[in-house]
Amino acid sequence: MSSTGNGPGRQQVYTLLVEVGRKAGDGLPDAATGAALMVYASGVDEAEAVRETVAILKQAGMAPLDVTGHGTLAEREAEGFDIGDEERALMARARDENAVIVAQVTPFHD
Repeated sequence: MSSTGNGPGRQQVYTLLVEVGRKAGDGLPDAATGAALMVYASGVDEAEAVRETVAILKQAGMAPLDVTGHGTLAEREAEGFDIGDEERALMARARDENAVIVAQVTPFHD
């Protein structure tokens, strides 16, 4: 049981696309020039989700360069996106654990 102070009722999960550059020890393949990370992050608003995501990626030794918000589950559904069960499960986990979850990493190569 966790007590986050503001409870899961106010938390929403935002889908973020984060572009990262290279940094020693970042865990990306040697030949990569950076990567795109698909992230599900909880927050009371998108700005908080972005701040938390950037802070956690920096703690993990990555170099975030740019973050693009793609909205909440409801916003994405309203835009006509088809959201699969696996993606929904990751979003639920991010909300339940008040967490930042990196769902996909796509390395960039020159």
